[in-house]
Amino acid sequence: MMQPEKGHSGKSLKQRLVLKSSLVKETLSEFLGTFIMIVLGCGSIAQATLSRGTFGGILTINVGFAMAVVMAIYVTGGVSGGHINPAVSLAMCLFGRMKWFKLPFYVGAQFLGAFAGAAAVFGIYYDGFMSFAGGKLLIEGENATAHIFATYPAPYLSLPNAFADQVVSTMFLLMVVFAIFDSRNMGVPKGLEPIVIGLLIIAISSSLGLNCGCAMNPARDLSPRLFTALAGWGFEVFTTGNNFWWIPIVGPLVGAVLGGLIYVLVIEIHHPDGELNFETEQSDGMPGKYELSVIM
Repeated sequence: MMQPEKGHSGKSLKQRLVLKSSLVKETLSEFLGTFIMIVLGCGSIAQATLSRGTFGGILTINVGFAMAVVMAIYVTGGVSGGHINPAVSLAMCLFGRMKWFKLPFYVGAQFLGAFAGAAAVFGIYYDGFMSFAGGKLLIEGENATAHIFATYPAPYLSLPNAFADQVVSTMFLLMVVFAIFDSRNMGVPKGLEPIVIGLLIIAISSSLGLNCGCAMNPARDLSPRLFTALAGWGFEVFTTGNNFWWIPIVGPLVGAVLGGLIYVLVIEIHHPDGELNFETEQSDGMPGKYELSVIM
């Protein structure tokens, strides 16, 4: 039987490639998960937009983005928890589901993964973009394509209303995510949690997506928006909609904290055992069950 090829150190190629640091593993996992989410999620918007509705519409976008999140969790959930969202990571730290020192690594990986994902979508559909509006990359109008990558407000929407929209939608996201992974509540069969999260995203995007597209994720919105600014749409992507760009960043962070707080205060602390233990990470450094959570 053939033996694996070994180098001068006596270690196989696999042994030399294996990462020893759990933090590095989790950081790379978050990068990959967010990359997958943006490629498949924004890709579903690109397909519908660039085909002018022939190969998709609001239904395929809502389902496509939700399934993009599901696939990202299945790839990364066992390593990093599959947060793929700075707002989720913040809530996990704030409520004791993850250690604070990991937060900057998770968030940095998520922003980088989203930027790389946006670049990949642009590359895959480059010819489509170039032929869609005579090579023009537009932010507004019937030939606009900037919304493929980031969210933009409806014409009637005020900034206070937009902020409330993002707070409330992300609040619902975190409330339900906390419930899904609360073993003292109804729970979800092991391995099916990502599917339920996908259904949650479909429900939110189908009910609260009219105002400004249901971003609920600072990395999902800011990094692709920055990519479009650099790729040819121009820095007007940050001023369009009365400088709307900060809403999908700050709103989800506030909403995530509120959602987690509401679930803990209204449901979690009232379980029969009466003990609330936020320290759920396993001793081996792998993510605990409460670390698995995401959003598009």
